[in-house]
Amino acid sequence: MQMLEFYASASPGTERALCEELRELGFASARLNRGGIPFRGTWREGWRACLQSRIAQRVFLLLGRFAAPDAEALAAGIGALDWRPYLTPRQTFAVASVCRGAAFAPDNVVTLKAKDALVDRIRADEGARPSVSRDDPDVRVFVYLVDARAAVYLDLAGEALHRRGYRTEAGEAPLRETLAAAILRLSGWNRRDRLADPMCGSGTIAIEAALWAGGAAPGLGRERFGFERWANFGAAQAEELRCLRGEMRRGAAPCAARIVASDVDPDVLGVARRNARAAGVRLAFRERSAMAMQADGEPGIVVTNPPYGMRLRAGAAFCRETAAAFSRLHGWRVCILAGSPEYRRQFALRPRAVFPLANGDLPCEFLIYDVS
Repeated sequence: MQMLEFYASASPGTERALCEELRELGFASARLNRGGIPFRGTWREGWRACLQSRIAQRVFLLLGRFAAPDAEALAAGIGALDWRPYLTPRQTFAVASVCRGAAFAPDNVVTLKAKDALVDRIRADEGARPSVSRDDPDVRVFVYLVDARAAVYLDLAGEALHRRGYRTEAGEAPLRETLAAAILRLSGWNRRDRLADPMCGSGTIAIEAALWAGGAAPGLGRERFGFERWANFGAAQAEELRCLRGEMRRGAAPCAARIVASDVDPDVLGVARRNARAAGVRLAFRERSAMAMQADGEPGIVVTNPPYGMRLRAGAAFCRETAAAFSRLHGWRVCILAGSPEYRRQFALRPRAVFPLANGDLPCEFLIYDVS
């Protein structure tokens, strides 16, 4: 049985959460690494990571590593790889690259050199060349060049994995599903206790919580992954993937946790309700200000992404009111994805933990407070 090397990429700061998730899912070879998590397995394991990981941004197949001290060596290394199982003249492709410390070329030159070498190899093998498609390629090639070493990867995911397929509408400042899943794991939520998002927006955190608690594979809503468009994906592979999807559907169960999503804006609550229906989860939605939240009944956990900065015009006064309201939730754990340092300044409590993260291009802190 052929063993392959894969790489699950992570949003900055979520690597440990992704590594824990993959090990929990049975990827025993997963090891902690900056930027993402390498793991080994069969083709089925690569497909399974695309279907089951809630936190990975993408899943890559390592095609090869080689020395690339100059442009000629890069072209020779690309040309020496066996592209026939993945790319023929019938598939389209695109190449992207990242270069760090490479002496001979910037990213765009490396991309061009890699593309030309790949086309030359396919033409030599097949007598014709594949076409480039920048918007929707069948095969996405990624070249990672550090100093004089190159690694070439193929993207199994195709579209980024945060696109689950259920979010048909988004609020003014949507949170990526993969980051929502990461902060839920970082929060320490056990998938059973009461959970509240009092500033739910389009409902991403609450929906991801319900899917996680019910064991629903997040990739089941995707119509197609990138690997399904490769040359080596035929009828037998399609049947195997269909069976794998069926196993995951049978393994899901209704969410038993009490999850409440609320927001002061009735229009955005309507968006959240529609997204929850599309995701196939049942949640309690309430039109309510986060400032009115009370520590009534059994304590639970708050996980929320409040407004901040220029994106949603939240100033110091709003941060102060939020901190005061959450500080009244005695016995609760309060977890805030804060895009402004003002939230931490306004809390009288010392955070139990602080995780530096990034929401898109915006640096954030994930703050965890145990309110006594």
